[in-house]
Amino acid sequence: MSESSTDAVLAALRTTHQRLAAAFDELGEDRATLQSYDDDWSVAQVASHLGSGTEIFRQYLEAGAKGEPAPGREINQPVWDAWNAKSPTAQIRDALDVTASFLDAAEALGREERAGWRLEVFGMDQDLAAFLRMRLNEYAVHTWDVTVALDPASTIPDDAAAWVADGIGMVVGWAGRPSERQTSVEVRTTSPERAYHLDLGPSGVSLTPSLDDTAAAQLTLPTEAFVRLVYGRLDPDHTPSSVRATGVDLDLLRSVFPGL
Repeated sequence: MSESSTDAVLAALRTTHQRLAAAFDELGEDRATLQSYDDDWSVAQVASHLGSGTEIFRQYLEAGAKGEPAPGREINQPVWDAWNAKSPTAQIRDALDVTASFLDAAEALGREERAGWRLEVFGMDQDLAAFLRMRLNEYAVHTWDVTVALDPASTIPDDAAAWVADGIGMVVGWAGRPSERQTSVEVRTTSPERAYHLDLGPSGVSLTPSLDDTAAAQLTLPTEAFVRLVYGRLDPDHTPSSVRATGVDLDLLRSVFPGL
């Protein structure tokens, strides 16, 4: 990806971080244990998850800048244990601090460092923009898990949703569950516009780009809503009125994507 892509992903990450910080500021310390969208996590536990992940990604960022291999998975458990041991208020405070530090470090990389940045992460060779987009995927979705606890009408902002959607094919492949019913669905999203072909069946789920609008089964929805569908966050209470499913049951799609 180009340097302009790196700048754009960083901008989306920074905006998402500011949005999360504003949400936690509104919550205050007395509501640090408020239930998030995730049934198993409070908002502080969401912060802990994001903070520990960002701490690990900071080590990846430094390795890529130095031309060194990515740290091994043995670094993960001590980081997770340390974050799990923090108090709820510390989880929130420290998550915001470590993410700000991560973004500062990424933004401080010079032109040559950005151009030369490479790292194999999770079996994939990544440049800096692709690596940052991986962080944005998780950060944008989990930020929504917090903001929706304050506002049931909360959505993922268009800039972040666009970046997540542009790489969502890979997520669909491992997030989707097999379905007894073989179904092909043309997916059309808005804000921004995207076109996909979604296949469901006993062998699993796949998503490919598409320009064919003649299929019997069609799903039309905002891009951010499609992202939330794939990540298991488009339950009936959080489905925009603009979502339209023709020739396919929306509940079937929800069952295929139970959540991450």
